[in-house]
Amino acid sequence: MDLRPLGTTGLTVSAVCAGGSGLGSMPAVFGYDVTAQQAIEVVLRIFAGPLTWIDTSNGYSDGESERRIGQAIREYGGLPDGFLVATKVDALGADYSGARVRASVAESKERLGLDDLPLVYLHDPEFHDFDSMREAVDTLMQLRADGEIGHVGLAGGNPRELSRYLDLGGFEVLLVHNRWSLVDHSAGALIQRALSDDLAVVNAAIYGGGILANPQGATKYGYRDAPDAVLRAIAEMDALCRSYGTDLATAALRHSVDSPGITGTVVGITKPARVDALVTALEADLPQELVDELDALLPDPRYWLDLK
Repeated sequence: MDLRPLGTTGLTVSAVCAGGSGLGSMPAVFGYDVTAQQAIEVVLRIFAGPLTWIDTSNGYSDGESERRIGQAIREYGGLPDGFLVATKVDALGADYSGARVRASVAESKERLGLDDLPLVYLHDPEFHDFDSMREAVDTLMQLRADGEIGHVGLAGGNPRELSRYLDLGGFEVLLVHNRWSLVDHSAGALIQRALSDDLAVVNAAIYGGGILANPQGATKYGYRDAPDAVLRAIAEMDALCRSYGTDLATAALRHSVDSPGITGTVVGITKPARVDALVTALEADLPQELVDELDALLPDPRYWLDLK
């Protein structure tokens, strides 16, 4: 798999990052359960494949994603050489204090069984008052300075709010979700801003929560009811892909992976066979005519999750 430098961090990662949000089992979000044994088998399959990193978070299923990844690491006998686990600090309820950030990092290390956390994101800060978040940001930067963590990233959704955090400086990686896909380019300006500041850009939730991977069985985009215009665009894109002998999920993956400036694309994996499917999608020959026609079907900005 294509390997890329992760901005200025000095880390090198595969173009696709395994997404670990579903590994802790989040049926309310994804619509199905994932057992602990299945999750461990998935991670072991990931370790044996071409992907070189996995993304998780302190808050995914109250830490269960990290626990299961940690169990897989132990069963494997440690991390494979060159493999990276990226995680995120999370609030505990409304508590996003500096003390909570330190506790979140400590909890992640314990669950994962790792002393070295090479990349830690500040997760979903847009759901908290910006002025009250400075302590959390400063604490995460101090943990980096003290060698408690490696590099610091910013992860969230709303581009306008995330841009306010980038103004504070110090972040090395930006992860944005649901805002750079076949049907939503809300994060375009934010991505360009991050690149101009020499941040690496990681793109997550490229299927919009599932609809771009299951266009005939889902009606939500970005965890909310999709507007009719978006549903129509997805249906047209689905038919177009099939007319070219491919599928919409492959096109959605390649839209992100092939986008200039996107270093890593996070793809949730809850079944071992999904690893092979990813490799197949990355090897697919998508005609430029298909890519151009899909671009032309992008819904009007007023139907995106965020207008800027």
